[in-house]
Amino acid sequence: MRLRLTPRDTTFFDLLGSLARHLVTGASLLAELLGADAEGREKLAGRLRDEEHLADEIAHEIMRRLNQTFVTPFDRDDIYALTSALDDCMDSMEEAADLIVLYKVEELPRRVSDQVQVLHRCAELTADAMPRLRTMGKLVDYWVEVNRLENEADKLHRKLIAHLFDDIADPILLIKLKEIVDVLEDAADHFEKVANMVETIALKES
Repeated sequence: MRLRLTPRDTTFFDLLGSLARHLVTGASLLAELLGADAEGREKLAGRLRDEEHLADEIAHEIMRRLNQTFVTPFDRDDIYALTSALDDCMDSMEEAADLIVLYKVEELPRRVSDQVQVLHRCAELTADAMPRLRTMGKLVDYWVEVNRLENEADKLHRKLIAHLFDDIADPILLIKLKEIVDVLEDAADHFEKVANMVETIALKES
């Protein structure tokens, strides 16, 4: 670790950790939404939307501090990119919930739940990893596992798409379901992007 002789605003670590914890709540709400009835789904989607707004507020606070802080804990461009990537994770999960409600999808394929469970695990790992940016220690297992989970998500996505084309006769329903599973796959990609950024930051700071 490089020796730093200048003061740093360590609030960034707290804000990144708080942002990541909202991802865990968001993934939990999304998982709950899958098993709810139509009314329950609307309420849960609203709660997830609220979480997305809270995450946005934290992201905006990080950006504001970046503009006001002379010395940052690590490269300010990396902080900006990491914040944006974390925000993208939440945006994709909120979008998936919104689509399920807007499209009035009554029954989702079983593997959609598997997709969401992967996202939930990625969110937990990400929230656990953010505080360790303070020391850049014990992060290797995090990005290795998230990359593994993203590969699992890729396989699930391919199987889901094959299932949809094989088993869904209604073309409108097919389009709706495909968009939902594609957005969930986007969320997995965003979590992998976060992990890859953490790896890059850790290597640069070592």
